[in-house]
Amino acid sequence: MKFVFRMFFKTLRIILAPMILIWEFVTTPKGIERAPEDQRRIDAECLNLSLYQFRTCPFCVKVRREMRRLSLNIALLDAQPDGPIRGDLIRGGGKAMVPCLKITDADGNSEWMYESGQIIQYLQTRFA
Repeated sequence: MKFVFRMFFKTLRIILAPMILIWEFVTTPKGIERAPEDQRRIDAECLNLSLYQFRTCPFCVKVRREMRRLSLNIALLDAQPDGPIRGDLIRGGGKAMVPCLKITDADGNSEWMYESGQIIQYLQTRFA
C-alpha cells in the first residue's frame, strides 16, 4: 500500500511540476525600479541572504515572486536533491523544509527563517 501512495504522489508531482513553473513564469510581476545607487546598496545587503528552495514548491514560488517584485538578487539554492546544499539546510536550520531564508549578519551568525509568509513579511519590511 505504501508503494501505491508513493507512486501516486510521484506521478502527481510529475504532472503538476510543469504547470507550476508555467504559472510562475506567467504571473511573475515586474520588479520595482530604483535609482542605481539604491539598487547597488540593496544588492550588497542581499549578499548575506540565501533562499533554500525547491523549484516546483508553490510556497517557494510565492517567495520568489515577491523577491522579483522587490527586485532582490538573493542567492537561490536548490535543496531538493540529496547533497551538500540539503545537508547545509539540515545542519543549519535543523530540518529539510523549504522555503528557508538564511540570514547571515556581519559577525557571521546565521538565522534560519522558514514559513513563506514570514519570509515575505521580512523582505517587505527590510526592502520595500
